[in-house]
Amino acid sequence: MVNNKHLDPKYIKKSEIRSAGRAVRPRDAATLILVRRDSGEPTLLMGKRAASHKFMPNKYVFPGGKVDPGDSRIKPPMDLHPAVLARLASGCSESRARALALAAIRETYEETGLVLGEPDTATLTTRSPHWRDFLQYGVNPRLDTLHLIARAITPPYRSKRFDARFFMAEADLIQGDIHQAPEGSGELLALHWVSMSDALKLDLPNITRMVLAEVERRLLNGHGPEDRGPFIHFKHGKAVHDTI
Repeated sequence: MVNNKHLDPKYIKKSEIRSAGRAVRPRDAATLILVRRDSGEPTLLMGKRAASHKFMPNKYVFPGGKVDPGDSRIKPPMDLHPAVLARLASGCSESRARALALAAIRETYEETGLVLGEPDTATLTTRSPHWRDFLQYGVNPRLDTLHLIARAITPPYRSKRFDARFFMAEADLIQGDIHQAPEGSGELLALHWVSMSDALKLDLPNITRMVLAEVERRLLNGHGPEDRGPFIHFKHGKAVHDTI
């Protein structure tokens, strides 16, 4: 459960709080939780946001970021599971829903250097510089193995806001070596695979802690594409705990 104390602006750095005017419109974003099972206990890929970031500096998070226009122009050969697509498309078009899932894969590549997908179909072509970098490895993004596990919209008092969808996938989606300390753009520091127990000891945003609880529930009980997850948003300035 989310501790509402951490949703209260008095616990947030002043630089992260909107000083005046209307609430900023949240931007679509996507995050990917990768689960690695090649040891006794499942591990998750996490990294630390740089101190220079205006949004959640020094916090440990999963790879992810904003949706790019190029994400809506890629047509991967393996689509989202129909149940995931239907849940993800609640409130947006199916094209936008696929763009969210693709953003999670692209951002993970950019922040970690890990290429997630499959090499067995003809490589896609694109004019997007972000996706050209990804596709140079002859691997197409693969959406059918992604599970939608949570959604969270940044509180309205924040100076930067995101409407983030959280996806979960197995690390065997990675093509090539699964590095112990992956390297990407440098936007996420101290990238490493951590156990659930170690992850909970890190300096985490409260939303990340909520998502970790959902990941733990799924790892313990199993899950499928139809399973719903938490959705945190705000109404009249108060947090609403819903499902997606």
